[in-house]
Amino acid sequence: MTFEILALVMTVACCALGIRFVFFGGSVLKEWGLESTAGALILFRRMGLMYLGLALIFFLERTAGPSEIRSAVCLIMGGTAIVLAGLGWFEFLARRVSARIFRSVVAEAVLGAAFIWVWWVG
Repeated sequence: MTFEILALVMTVACCALGIRFVFFGGSVLKEWGLESTAGALILFRRMGLMYLGLALIFFLERTAGPSEIRSAVCLIMGGTAIVLAGLGWFEFLARRVSARIFRSVVAEAVLGAAFIWVWWVG
């Protein structure tokens, strides 16, 4: 997998997450077994905009050659995705979310591993 392919996959994934969090945050909360409150929806809309910003970053940098900044992006996004997967697992074990969070956990773990792999191979 090249960085360009991974960047395009992340562009699409971040756009999908951003749109879902901004416009359909209540369905995500319900899926995870959480109550849809005004505060949670405000946070989801704000987080959705962050995902849309990341999508733009990945789209604009998709053809970047190997560099220190590309390596940093791969390491930071890989580490972040793996930590998010761990947090999802932790919240499930603490019985704060339903088992449906594992769809997110698996996706985050796979994306984290892909970013680390792209960093590793340069």
